[in-house]
Amino acid sequence: MLKRRDVLQWAGGAAVSLLGAASARAQDDRNAIQPFTSAVVVEAARALAAKPFVAADADLPGALSALSYEAYVAIHAKPEAMIWANDPGGFVVEPLHRGFVFTTPMQINLVEDGLSRRLTYDPGQFAFGGVALSAPPANLDFSGFRAFHRGDDGTLSEIAIFQGASFFRSLAPGQNFGVTARGLSVRAGDSRGEEFPFFRAVWIEKPTRAGNVLVVHALLDSESLAGAYRFTLHPSDATIIDTECALFPRVDIDNIGLGTMSATSLFTPLERRGADDIRGAAAEVAGLQMYTGAGEWVWRPVANRSKLQISELVDQNPRGFGFLQRQRSFNAFNDDVQHWERRPSLWIEPIGDWGPGSVELLEIPSDSEPAQNIIAFWRCKKGLAKGQTAEFAYRQFWCWTPPTSPPLAVAIGARGGRGGAAKQRRFQVDFEADFLGDAAKAADIKANLNTSPGRIASVRLFPAPEQKRLRVLFDLDPNGETACELRLTLESQGAPVSETWLYRWTS
Repeated sequence: MLKRRDVLQWAGGAAVSLLGAASARAQDDRNAIQPFTSAVVVEAARALAAKPFVAADADLPGALSALSYEAYVAIHAKPEAMIWANDPGGFVVEPLHRGFVFTTPMQINLVEDGLSRRLTYDPGQFAFGGVALSAPPANLDFSGFRAFHRGDDGTLSEIAIFQGASFFRSLAPGQNFGVTARGLSVRAGDSRGEEFPFFRAVWIEKPTRAGNVLVVHALLDSESLAGAYRFTLHPSDATIIDTECALFPRVDIDNIGLGTMSATSLFTPLERRGADDIRGAAAEVAGLQMYTGAGEWVWRPVANRSKLQISELVDQNPRGFGFLQRQRSFNAFNDDVQHWERRPSLWIEPIGDWGPGSVELLEIPSDSEPAQNIIAFWRCKKGLAKGQTAEFAYRQFWCWTPPTSPPLAVAIGARGGRGGAAKQRRFQVDFEADFLGDAAKAADIKANLNTSPGRIASVRLFPAPEQKRLRVLFDLDPNGETACELRLTLESQGAPVSETWLYRWTS
């Protein structure tokens, strides 16, 4: 029977091997079958953190490093290289080749019956499209992997992709990929420069049909810390990913991001920023939703800004937050190629208390559709101390609609434009709820609206009971200021009946 001491001893050896130790024994054990438990990854991360950081060897043969995007996506694994393709477990994994911008190697290990073996790179298992290679590449490892789920009718559907640094994506049935998550962010939006942790290795457990989950363990590393992750993927009407991590800092870290996510927003009816485009909008998400520890529902539309904007939504023990795509009509976008209306919402529910901190929102100027310029994450107020072990857990819902929604009127859309007087800005915010279909109740609603700085020049409400909606139209006078923080809540008899709509106007 494998003893804990043996597991810890092997885990330390795994960390040394991953750091690039060139001992003969490490090379001999390269493809050996090893005992595996989740403690292996935890102790490997602990051992890594106790040593100086060693960057991964990202060198590639010239033909692979200079690939265009079109040439890279033409490279794919052959059918015989698909893992568990003929197994009844319900999941199939495709190893992804290195190249283009995906130069950092990821070691892939497969786990079955408590034993792991390293997946060996073989160029013969890939079709290279039109890429001309003077000699077959060797010992490249992989850039990541795709995960597919087999439905009851036998059809394979892509449910996740882990590739590049600690980035990964998922989606619900019928959706296109959109929002990108990260295992961790370090100093995102910080003037000292961002650090990008990456997954050195993953261990993928062989799934069973009865379990209907795919479990992925990952070893994260960066200059500041190392970490052990466990992702449990549950495919259903939404794809749920349970995430658990143990972090081991090498240094004191005052800016880490948990549940980090990024998305594209080029223009929307609220902020077009000079977009000369036939489409109604081009955005993967409409905004950031937050369910605070105090029980308040907050909605913050996002925008493509002319200058970097960083917002903090201070809280303690948040109940949930995420990027949501609330526009599900094709006519809201009129884009036959991108189909922004099919992009997933990503909702995160912390497990356990996360203490004091803030949801940070970064809005970055962009004129590129592939560039995800909107970023959000939970920032712990205390940060992490060198030598401290920190553990976190949360559940991700990659979905059409989050499982938890406000029992209030929600802001389903907003528009912005020129106001009724010089230098004023006009805003239109539409709320929707079943109770707004009652004309008597809608007539009793008032708008609690304020701005800081600036002043609200006018406010008008337009109930639409037949649509179960209510529109708030107002003008903002910035009074010469370059930024104003807007806050709007619908109230009835002195109590809120809507989520809190927040927005930062900038000149």
